[in-house]
Amino acid sequence: MKSGNVVEYIDSKKIICAVVLEVKNHRLRLLTETNREVNLSASRLSHKCEMRLDPSMGRSTMVSTLKEIAGRRNALISHINVKELWEVLNTEQEWIDLDTMTGFCFPESPSYDHESAVVRAFFTNRFYFKFNHDRFFPNTEDQVKQKIAQEREIARRNRMIEEGGEWLKNVLNDNHSSQPENKRQIVNILKSFYLFGKESKDYNLGKAVLAKASIDPDEEVFKVLVKLNVFDKNENTDLYKYKVETSFPDRVMERATELAGLPQEFSYNSLRKDLTMLSLMTIDGQSTLDFDDAISIEDHGDHYNLGIHIIDVGHFIKKGDIIDQEAMARASSIYMPDQKIPMLPAYLAENLCSLKAGQLRPAISIMVNLSRSCEIIDYEIIPSLIRVEQQYTYYDVNIIAQDSKEIIILRDIAEQFRQNRMAAGAVQITLPDINVWIDEDSEITVSRINRESPGRMLVSEIMIMANWLMAKFLAEHSAPAIYRSQTAPRERLYKGTEGSLFQNCMQRRLLSRFVLNPEPEHHSGLGLDAYITATSPIRKYFDLATQRQIRAVLGLETPSTMEEINNIIQLLEQPMSCVLKLQFNRHRYWLLKYLEKRIGQKEEAVVLYKKRNNYQILLSEYMIECDLPLFSGIDLKPEDLIQITIQHADARKNVLSVFMG
Repeated sequence: MKSGNVVEYIDSKKIICAVVLEVKNHRLRLLTETNREVNLSASRLSHKCEMRLDPSMGRSTMVSTLKEIAGRRNALISHINVKELWEVLNTEQEWIDLDTMTGFCFPESPSYDHESAVVRAFFTNRFYFKFNHDRFFPNTEDQVKQKIAQEREIARRNRMIEEGGEWLKNVLNDNHSSQPENKRQIVNILKSFYLFGKESKDYNLGKAVLAKASIDPDEEVFKVLVKLNVFDKNENTDLYKYKVETSFPDRVMERATELAGLPQEFSYNSLRKDLTMLSLMTIDGQSTLDFDDAISIEDHGDHYNLGIHIIDVGHFIKKGDIIDQEAMARASSIYMPDQKIPMLPAYLAENLCSLKAGQLRPAISIMVNLSRSCEIIDYEIIPSLIRVEQQYTYYDVNIIAQDSKEIIILRDIAEQFRQNRMAAGAVQITLPDINVWIDEDSEITVSRINRESPGRMLVSEIMIMANWLMAKFLAEHSAPAIYRSQTAPRERLYKGTEGSLFQNCMQRRLLSRFVLNPEPEHHSGLGLDAYITATSPIRKYFDLATQRQIRAVLGLETPSTMEEINNIIQLLEQPMSCVLKLQFNRHRYWLLKYLEKRIGQKEEAVVLYKKRNNYQILLSEYMIECDLPLFSGIDLKPEDLIQITIQHADARKNVLSVFMG
């Protein structure tokens, strides 16, 4: 390679014609057809030849001459049909050198310009041959098809970026936006981009479309989707992220309708006992429509007989039925301030499988004999037929708590059972629930619920008793089930129920995680030697699966094996995790939405602990935690009561900021 040689190299996907000005240690100083000087390695050249220019002709003349050479070479490209050459040569899977390929293209006296034209043609159309310096290798038919498909996809993506970006610009400037059918794909890409971020398969494409439209990917995408009527302004996007179905498939609904339409004739037999003579009551929240447990109490003078009656869902829904499969996939009903997503279709959950007043229903009844001092004497678990007389709300029970003999006895039983659990080492966490209610006009009402009110306390303790007795029953029959256990907390902050709000919050953090096992183990948090949950088979699949094991012991169906129980535990782990996140996130969203209107308001808070740059505090009125910045001259300690001012709240971004004041 010498000064004056005409060469070519590739830069920014273009072939550039240049002349060598200087050669030094295998590096070349070149003057290009665009009148630029560049330095590069000789290995970067895409074509070199013996054609030379006289350096003495002057810079401008050399640039003009290079342009003429490049023009001649580009004109020759039109005489080269790369596809036809491939059709002839692809059967011979061998490298073809530049001289030979130039001879195929220009059989009569090929020149350096013809060589360059070949390189340029094959560089421009790379579907058919691999290109490596001065030689070419034909691609296979499959490779050609793949490259053509890739090129079309790139063109499609570029067109989508261009057209989609322009359309979105117009959307932002138009107050009456709609979703044209031909833009549905762009909308879906934006939706996936917003929901899944970098995990979206369309992340890069979505980002490019947004950049073209000058839309901030962090701040404006949700607003655009709301404007396009893809999302409501209060859209629960977690439903998409966790792929939660809000409606049931048609075949499930058809099966539910079929079951609900079958004549229900419950016969009394040696297995199922008639308990319709008992006076049963349900106690639930005001909006409850699916009643899965009822209570009865009889005073026999020298002892009490307590009945805890659970709807026998397994009587209607058999293992492996299409409704059972759907229930397992859902794992649980999901309760959110603005929406309820049931585990079972309403035909079943709110009718056939619900303990509605006046309706004859099959049940699993836990019948407990207790002494006058409310100590358990003995118990039995039986299949039964029951009929509920009264359907109370918690409010109803609270009103009659001092006057109703039945409620007074039930409260005494619940309080004694709790005392026994406390004596056995139970950890009682007593924190208020915050109820968030959304009306039809999206108005938000926030209220505190006292979990220690007479109605809630007695139902809670009696259901814990029922679950414990069912666990003992299964353990005594060596039946595998979904047992819950919990090791002792890392530390105890108070005794019994004496803890303050701060201590209860911190004690909850110190609890060990509960564990699900097919065999019984001690539950430290409840102070019980064994525990399962089987009192909500309409709402939780864990409870339905365990209830079926009780049915099996009672001779009503075939039991599940240890392996099958383990499999249920594993299968439900992921969907149950999603259920808990959905419920927590949506509750917090609406709470923050409520606080958006209280910016500037003063609220009471308790300091939980100090972090590196701030304090973690609890707004006691709403039981919501947030950060409080450190202030110079102010040193706060855990459990300090303070007053703060709400500075900013943004439900969509999950942001709550406050300051001392």
